[in-house]
Amino acid sequence: MRGIIALFMFLSSSGMVCADTVVAARNIRANMVITAQDLELAPSDLPGGFQLLEDVVGQEARVVLYAGRPIMVNDIGPPALVQRNQIVTLAYVSGPLTILAEGRSLGRAGVGDRVRILNLSSRTTVTGSVLADGTVSVSHTR
Repeated sequence: MRGIIALFMFLSSSGMVCADTVVAARNIRANMVITAQDLELAPSDLPGGFQLLEDVVGQEARVVLYAGRPIMVNDIGPPALVQRNQIVTLAYVSGPLTILAEGRSLGRAGVGDRVRILNLSSRTTVTGSVLADGTVSVSHTR
């Protein structure tokens, strides 16, 4: 224990102290929205990790996050707006033309994510991007 304290004192006096990294305070299951109580800061300067709690709070875990381990950029993402098997509105917009149809989501997705949708009218599968209101845009341009 004395060795660790001595090492910390040496590093802090030499200006080589590491920055804090956000780690999970407890195990967090995949697809759960992360709260401030789920996180803590640990001394580490890990590339690809988060340094601010605010960057992680409100995001959704894409994989299981284990207690004490750093949270990496690819481990989290925006919360899903569209759930698997949810009925969504498909929107195709091209200039003044707008076509709306109902579809069934074949996966989970958040804002900006691409998701496969089964068009209920034609029974064909299309891919689109989720918009902020939960509509799925299947247009070529946004």
